[in-house]
Amino acid sequence: MKIVVADTYAALPGDLDWSGLDELGECSFYPRTKKGELPERAKDAELLLINKTFVTEEDIKQMPKLKYIGVMSTGTNTVDIEAAKQRGIVVTHIPQYSTDSVAQMAISHMLNIAMPVARFDKNVKEGIWRKDYENVIKELHQIELYGRTLAIVGLGAIGSKVAEIANALGMKIIAHTSKKQEELPAYITKVETLEELFQKADILSLHCPLNTKTQNIASKERIALMKPTAILINVSRGGLVDEEALAEALNSNKLYAAGLDVLENEPPTENDPLCKARNCFITPHMGWYTKEAIKRYTEILKQNVKAFIQGKPINMV
Repeated sequence: MKIVVADTYAALPGDLDWSGLDELGECSFYPRTKKGELPERAKDAELLLINKTFVTEEDIKQMPKLKYIGVMSTGTNTVDIEAAKQRGIVVTHIPQYSTDSVAQMAISHMLNIAMPVARFDKNVKEGIWRKDYENVIKELHQIELYGRTLAIVGLGAIGSKVAEIANALGMKIIAHTSKKQEELPAYITKVETLEELFQKADILSLHCPLNTKTQNIASKERIALMKPTAILINVSRGGLVDEEALAEALNSNKLYAAGLDVLENEPPTENDPLCKARNCFITPHMGWYTKEAIKRYTEILKQNVKAFIQGKPINMV
């Protein structure tokens, strides 16, 4: 059985333990696979493992032996699921391996904006505290999160964990979710419309998959509903946000700040509007990357492949 791994770089070479995978089949590893290269590299593959490499309907047509696509992430927007389904190709993903780590990243962005510790540290070490303390106080704005309203879009594993942590900080939690109010913890109040959620948010945190329904869910119109003091957090997928609208809102003081671990184009170009936007803090899609999460990731990845080969697939999309 031939196994092709299309983009080992996405799993950070040297950190992911591939041992044991070669016992399950003949493996070919590629650090990166550019657009158009996949059909040739995987033309004889029965199993394909991908992370950030896109698998289109046309790609699937050119891989006649393909029986399985293992998405090496939780999100599956990189695969044309419908085309795979029509061909009878099993698609799996790696759920909940990074729940705690990604939730921690969301909270870290909130805390960084509310209490800019790194900037305080820089001021101290550059002597500004000693030389010009009054300006330090004037220029650095701090926010107490206690009592603020955290609005969450999506209450899956990560969104629920963020709500749990925020509740411990004394925040009020509202959410837009398909779950019924009686299914939610007592500290979460369901809000029926996205428009109401955006309007009420002191901090808005996005925790939903990227698909045709959620593309630009933080649209120009909804961002315009937010308070000028509000903060937008996105650690899910860049495509959830209208990035030009977000940059414009930040630069025109219509929104206070944003904390992002994801962008629509990764890595960003030199001219990416968010990289130059006021009060926009960006990390390089690293919320998932802790030693603990990587260990779980590795175990689930191999379990997925092994279960499929044994005819009992798990974690199917």
